[in-house]
Amino acid sequence: MKIRRVRANNRRKVFEVEVDGGTYPFPYALLRLLPSSHRSVSEVFPDEELGCEAFTYRLEDGKEDTVHLDAVLEYNRDPGYMNQLILHRLTVEAREAAAASDLSKREMIRALGTSASQLYRLLDPTNRSKSVGQMIALLHVLGREVDVVVKPRPRSALPPSSRHDASNS
Repeated sequence: MKIRRVRANNRRKVFEVEVDGGTYPFPYALLRLLPSSHRSVSEVFPDEELGCEAFTYRLEDGKEDTVHLDAVLEYNRDPGYMNQLILHRLTVEAREAAAASDLSKREMIRALGTSASQLYRLLDPTNRSKSVGQMIALLHVLGREVDVVVKPRPRSALPPSSRHDASNS
């Protein structure tokens, strides 16, 4: 995912980050280098040096900082991004369980009813073309239990209701 455009909204004190899926707010309060009435945002742009996967902002006093798109997606609880986080956590657990297991790779493949290449894809943290179900099955074969807990978040942790205007398109 690439940042198409980013704007500073000083009235709302947020950056409005536009990607293909919509526009996400990112509040100034989460920045390391905070704008203020004495030094406001003078420039903001998608950072091409980072493949437009981050944006850089510059304050009037010349100081600048960069914010990665992952921080924006995490703040807004983007469903696709949250799914990737869960998959990454499950993959790390599966790799650790596989390393500690006495099962051979061949036995894992047989128990999953899959191919060697699929097992290696499941154990690859950079591979994003796997499902939570596949990872749970692998962890089960490796003798791990996966417990899913669903609970309401506190109201203060909920992202703004206008977080994503793709549904308005």
